Amino acid sequence: MGLHKHVGEAWKNPKEGIPSRYRIDRMATWRKEPVFKRIEKPTRIDAARRVGYKAKQGVVIVRTRVRRGGLRKGKIHMKRKPSKAGIKKITMGKSIQRIAEERSATRYPNLEVLNSYWVGEDGKNKFYEVIMIDPEHPVIKADKNMGWVSSGSSHRGRAFRGKTGAGKRGRGLLNKGKGAEKLRPSLKANKNRGK
Repeated sequence: MGLHKHVGEAWKNPKEGIPSRYRIDRMATWRKEPVFKRIEKPTRIDAARRVGYKAKQGVVIVRTRVRRGGLRKGKIHMKRKPSKAGIKKITMGKSIQRIAEERSATRYPNLEVLNSYWVGEDGKNKFYEVIMIDPEHPVIKADKNMGWVSSGSSHRGRAFRGKTGAGKRGRGLLNKGKGAEKLRPSLKANKNRGK
């Protein structure tokens, strides 16, 4: 087995693969850091390479945290049975990973989100590392595998339009065949009957 295979095996079940004291200390350190933290190297090299990371100029990794849990809704003061008020137990139509990607894209408007992956969670937060690309960087423009980000304006705002891996999963585009007829070309085109 190669190095990436070993790293991937350790991350499949982090509670067993990574010592607990090390994980707890890492989460405590990450909690004290700013919400968006640019880092030099990916924490999970196997996951980063799998979703398109290359160690070259113009490629940036940002670790971000997002609160865990379902949708927060304010209480509506109207005459109704409390269980029908629709405040608790509401799951968002968008995953926390997508929220992390969108917030990173907003924080760094000159960069485009390529992809992201999970790196940890504690009682309150989930942590993701977001791979971002500078479309105007000459190294990226010259790269035959990443140059597509710089070509035209059709790749602007990828995270907001569900073009990343997490976005496609949320739109149901990882499903094919029977049962997926109303997912393409988009949910909106099928009057949201696909999900």
